[in-house]
Amino acid sequence: MAVYGYARVSTADQDVTIQKEHLKAAGCDVVVAEKVSGTSRAGREELERLLAFLRSGDTLMVTRVDRLARSIGDLQDIVRTLRAKDVSLKATEQPINTGTAAGKAFLDMLGVFAEFETNLRKERQAEGIAKAKAAGIYKGRRPAIDSVQVQGTRASGMSAREISRQLGIGRASVYRVLDRAGR
Repeated sequence: MAVYGYARVSTADQDVTIQKEHLKAAGCDVVVAEKVSGTSRAGREELERLLAFLRSGDTLMVTRVDRLARSIGDLQDIVRTLRAKDVSLKATEQPINTGTAAGKAFLDMLGVFAEFETNLRKERQAEGIAKAKAAGIYKGRRPAIDSVQVQGTRASGMSAREISRQLGIGRASVYRVLDRAGR
């Protein structure tokens, strides 16, 4: 019966140090951490590895539920996985006990609020982008491929394969640019 900690931040410029310190202080034998978005389980290799490693009687500890999942669906999937393995879930900053009906309800409420917060952030971001576009400030990200250069090298007689090698881009990208330009 061991206690394993899981720490997560969303972006590379954020730091997991404080979470790791809190988890160690709370008695975690091992703490794993990753820098990846919590809006989905995709790409969360440390979490998946930890979930596969946990054994009956172990405890998974996080600082807050939103570090584990940002959607109620993902949270419920993780909790089901833990329950099937007879692993308990605890949070250092929230009174979670997955062994009681009240604890399960509280956990679900926290999951709903985490998902709600994510949705609000997406809405605010979309509104900000729309406002910036209307003001002519935001024009999207810059194209990664110089279509004029692709068309120019094609006009000089190069094949799509040669263009992709010379410019260091995929052949499909070359074809997309040429299709948009009407070849």
